[in-house]
Amino acid sequence: MQRSSLIQLAGPQFDIHFPASCRAETVARLASVTNLLHPDPIADLHSAGAAPLLSEVEVLVTGWGSLAVDAELRRRMPRLKLIAHLAGTVKGVLTQDVAGSGIKVVSAAEANARPVAEFTLAHILLHMKRVPEWQRLYRAERAAIQTRSTAFAGPVGNSGRTVGIVGASRIGRRVAEDLRRHQIAVLLHDPFVSAEDAASFGARKVEMDELLGQSDVVSLHQPLLPSTECSFGTAEFARMRDGALLINTARGRIIDADALEMAMSDGRLRAVLDVTDPEPLPDDSPLWDMPNVTLTPHVAGSFGCEVCEMTDLVLGDIERFTRGAPLQHEVRLDNWERVA
Repeated sequence: MQRSSLIQLAGPQFDIHFPASCRAETVARLASVTNLLHPDPIADLHSAGAAPLLSEVEVLVTGWGSLAVDAELRRRMPRLKLIAHLAGTVKGVLTQDVAGSGIKVVSAAEANARPVAEFTLAHILLHMKRVPEWQRLYRAERAAIQTRSTAFAGPVGNSGRTVGIVGASRIGRRVAEDLRRHQIAVLLHDPFVSAEDAASFGARKVEMDELLGQSDVVSLHQPLLPSTECSFGTAEFARMRDGALLINTARGRIIDADALEMAMSDGRLRAVLDVTDPEPLPDDSPLWDMPNVTLTPHVAGSFGCEVCEMTDLVLGDIERFTRGAPLQHEVRLDNWERVA
């Protein structure tokens, strides 16, 4: 087995997310298959302390908040063969040119997709069961509540309802597959996916207008690209059904911020926003005080034990790399422009 020389690039966000319970195990596992050039993650590979190590680096581990590996750093790491990213998208830590400079890149995006899909599914099911409305009614009426005689405008329950998914990403596909088990119809809008592919994970491919007009919930799962930036705006909100829920766990800039505030202001629609533009929202944003808007601080992705799952996935590929075995979670460069 080849023992590659490995170094870890620290990131302040990753340090916050990474649980101490699996840190020691991770280091021990890395040390068992590689030569660790430094016992702890290094905050800045441009620093004087890191400089003597760069010529030896063959495997670089990055994470949330890691500084970008630019062309200059790549030049100073001539032996670099693998970047293993302990997070989702790799676009924040390297450019396409660096990714295509004769190295392999793996990421934990597959493991990170699961908690985001679970977060989305939970909000879909709770919304269609009318749980937020039940909570407010129960708090208002308390012991006087009469649940069986309470009538809402529109249906209550999940069976037979319709969810629209915009973007057949890893997360979008997982959500569609999860919804199949709940007898919920799934519509998909994604110009890069065939009807046959959509059907394979339980969705029916439709145009955006049909999705918006028929869905009880619309969930956004596109990457942030020039073509998707502010792509959900006034026209899209106007086409949504009365009482429908919009979920955004993708990127805040996909939604036009002004159109969002306007659409939510009259209470016709609801929103669950794990991401916003800007992020975090300013303290004076009207969204904070809208009862039809649920805001969470970008927590749908991996935390705690879920980060350990991401780590296990990436460590598995590092071990495969040292054995010369095929990688399971390699980032494909042929669709770089379309991935998150």
